[in-house]
Parts: sequence; structure tokens; C-alpha cells
Amino acid sequence: MVAPRHGPTLRLAGTARRARLGSGAMTSTVGSPLPAVIDELWDRRGELGPRDIKAQDLVVAAVDLIDSGECRVAWTDESSGAVVVDERAKRAILLAFRLLPMVQSQVGDFRYHDRVPLTTRLEGVRVVPGSIVRWGAYVAPGAVLMPSFVNIGAYVGAGAMVDTWATVGSCAQIGKNVHLAGGVGIGGVLEPPSAVPVVVDDEAFIGSRCMVVDGARVRTGAVVGAGTILTSSTHVIDAETGAELPRGEAPAWSVCVGGTRARTFAGGEFGLPCVLVLRRLAAGSTHDKAALNDILRDHGVSA
Repeated sequence: MVAPRHGPTLRLAGTARRARLGSGAMTSTVGSPLPAVIDELWDRRGELGPRDIKAQDLVVAAVDLIDSGECRVAWTDESSGAVVVDERAKRAILLAFRLLPMVQSQVGDFRYHDRVPLTTRLEGVRVVPGSIVRWGAYVAPGAVLMPSFVNIGAYVGAGAMVDTWATVGSCAQIGKNVHLAGGVGIGGVLEPPSAVPVVVDDEAFIGSRCMVVDGARVRTGAVVGAGTILTSSTHVIDAETGAELPRGEAPAWSVCVGGTRARTFAGGEFGLPCVLVLRRLAAGSTHDKAALNDILRDHGVSA
């Protein structure tokens, strides 16, 4: 994933206001394509409500830029590999919940009562009936949405597949040619605005019923076996060497599955969840589903 279209890349060097967020992440508002007035509205958000039409118009225009893909809540910096969070974009979304009134709407026989409408920008996307994409989320041309849910602030890259009953949570960032298999749960995060969302980099495959939450990251080309749970604090262990790898990250071009590691407590020895890296893949290799299933089935799981 790269910097948003029409928005300048935020670099790690310079004078931008930033805070380090775990491993390889940063937040900033300097260089955001959104206007600085969003920060001013945020500072006095306690005074605002649906009757503040001028503020509402400014926030709607800002979230429209996220909805169109011209601005992103977060992305991967090309030079450093770090996740960059545009805090101003998150503030705009949070302000929308404060400023927009509740409105009744209807799609066919389905009726809704919410502050956030559905997006109207799905050009070039295959959208199967039952798919829901909220305004403020962007899905790139070439993506496929089976009956699924994409929440506000999320980004789904070109060629991605969001399979049946998969959920892309608020502000989650899904790269190009990613496959989210059936029932995958990609967690969302809106507050605080500085919080790092889940990032799934290009070419990754997330197996059925996996949960990737709490700002965890799946690096480029990684394969995560069915049912794996990955959070930002999950221990990640190389199954061949026993080495501890960066927590909360599925390494690039690897095959990962859920596992347990023994820990001794006063009441006895218990298994705590972890993620095991079973195999390293050649960088840039095409995922052969049959070959991946062979690797995973050797360890009692599947894709």
C-alpha cells in the first residue's frame, strides 16, 4: 500500500507532530490533504451538534475525500515500511458522528436509521447483493465484495476479494490482491484518533474465520491459516528455530497458523495463544492454493 492519491506522503523525517506507536508506526496531521479547520472543530467538539450546519458541511466534505480514495486514514510509507496514520482523517470521521443527524433510509425492503449512509462510489467494483459499504470507506476498482461489511474509514485495494460474511472494520487498510476468506474478522478502531488500525499489506491471504484485530499487521504476501487470531500483543514464534519475532505481525511471505505456548502459573501450566510461522515463501511468489493447503494440512489446519 502506498500514500493516498492526490495526498502528499508523510515522511518519518521532518518537523511533523508525531508519536511513535508500537513497532513501525507513526501519526501526524502535517501534510494531510484535509484542511486544518478539522483540527479546530475537533478542539471544540463538545460544543458541536447537528444544528451546526457550517461545521457539518466542512466535515462532510472532508469525509467525502476519504470516501473517494483521495485521502486515507492510514497507509504504509514506501521508504520506511512504517504505518502512517492521518490523525486528522480520523478526527473528521469522529466529528461526522457528532454532527450528522439520524436519518431514515431504505434499500429495497431493508430499512435503516443511522447517521452514516451507504457509499455511492463503487465504480469498477463487483458488489454481490448483501454487501454493505458505508460512506467514508473506499473500495478500489477490481475488488470483489461477496455479502460482507466494510465500515467507515476502511480502504480495500484493487483486486482484493472480501469473501462471504467477512468484515472490514472501521479504518482497517486492506492492500492490493488481498484475499479475505469467508467469515474473516478484520477489527476496526476509531478512537483515539492516534490509534493504529489493522493493516493487511498487498498479496496477503487471510484464511476462513481468522480474526485480525487491535492494530495487528499482516505483511506483504503472508498466508494466515484458518481460525488464527492475531492481535497487536500476540506472540509470533518461528516454528523452525523457536525465535520470537515482532509481536502482532505476520511476517512477509510466510505461512502462519494459530498455536499455543506453555506458561506456568500458580495454578499449573496452561497454554496461551500465539502465532506460529511454519514456512517462509519466496518473495513475490504466486499463492498456489493447493500447495498452501498441503503445508497447512500437515499441521492440521487449512486455508
